[in-house]
Amino acid sequence: MPDWLSIDQFQQLAEQHRVIGTFGAILLPFIEAFLPFLPLAAFVVANATAYGLWLGFLFSWGGAVLGSYCVFLLIRKFGHNQYFRFVTDRTGVKKLIQWVEIQGFMPLFILLCFPFTPSAIVNVVAGLSNLKKKSYLITIMCAKFIMILVISWIGADLQSLITKPWKSVVVVLIIVLMWVGGKYVEKRNNRKMEEHLRSLQKDDHEKL
Repeated sequence: MPDWLSIDQFQQLAEQHRVIGTFGAILLPFIEAFLPFLPLAAFVVANATAYGLWLGFLFSWGGAVLGSYCVFLLIRKFGHNQYFRFVTDRTGVKKLIQWVEIQGFMPLFILLCFPFTPSAIVNVVAGLSNLKKKSYLITIMCAKFIMILVISWIGADLQSLITKPWKSVVVVLIIVLMWVGGKYVEKRNNRKMEEHLRSLQKDDHEKL
């Protein structure tokens, strides 16, 4: 991570320039939705360290929700343009769109709760689907609330990870459970989607 994105630099900015720091605290998670290679977890930890658990959490959560929903709205409006066919015509993307349309709120909510889920892809696929705007906004708000609150709790007092070994153990367990849980949900949903597609193909064949 570049020096200008380090937690120390962010804390100094927040202390010296309160207004600019607050703007940056919301802007960085917002930008991450458009540039997913940026480290969202680092931004959340920096906000929690600089502003405390709850205020830092609110800045991170607000920026992340706004960014994700803006991506969703942009894809909803322009995603079916011919310039995006190299993405929308892919078989994997079409399957994901069908999965989102069939499964609805709960699987999306569960997937987006895990920090290891590629949320940028989920935003794009949801934008290409017929999922209602209000439904996706509620999904993002709820899922990001849980994910960012957990990361904020970890980052609010990093020193305690050294002074309180039990917290380090809890943090490691949470990270492992999130990773394993995300992979399990992803595989389970992929399997269900494959079964549903086979069922549709079988029905179409029988009609013929």
